[in-house]
Amino acid sequence: MNARLDHRNPLVFDTHELGRRPGALQRLTRSAPAPKDLGIKDVIGVPEGAPVEIDLRLESVMEGVLVTGTARAAAEGECVRCLEPLERELDADFQEMFSYPEDDARGRGKQAASDDDVEDDEEIIPLEDGMFDLEPVLRDAVVLALPMQPVCREDCAGLCSECGIRLDDEPDHHHDAVDIRWAALQGLVGTGRSDEKDNVNGADSGADEKQEK
Repeated sequence: MNARLDHRNPLVFDTHELGRRPGALQRLTRSAPAPKDLGIKDVIGVPEGAPVEIDLRLESVMEGVLVTGTARAAAEGECVRCLEPLERELDADFQEMFSYPEDDARGRGKQAASDDDVEDDEEIIPLEDGMFDLEPVLRDAVVLALPMQPVCREDCAGLCSECGIRLDDEPDHHHDAVDIRWAALQGLVGTGRSDEKDNVNGADSGADEKQEK
């Protein structure tokens, strides 16, 4: 059995003032602390407890309450290229329908006219004692609004693949590329030159000995 909604939760909203009158409107503004793991895990998100500014428009319709809103917050993460910390101002828009429980139950008792109707019915979230929890909707909206691959700036050069230095700090940084095949040949050439030098030195020594005799 699902736990009952707690009206003291800042992400729980009450719709009783609409009075179930189709066309009735209510606008709400609220600042709420961000719940845990609000964002894309290990990539970017709104820190737990950080303020989230929420603007809501509640509209009573025949089926329930249509909730339209925007959430604003500061998201934190790290650049996927250079791994430096970054911060992004977040604007997440959302819209969700919360149905009246008895309408939802009555709809489930009837045969759906089509598969689309069944899917739509399953997606509607019922109100509980005239209240709804915005957290699941907020989570979905924030994830969609955040970048999957955040960067500190569009032209971030990232890190050097050889030593890991941040390339934006040293634009002229580079490593001399050495083809391992040429390196092997250079080693052979060096060995050959050493042998030749030894042979020459040996020949010179022999000649000197003959002259002494």
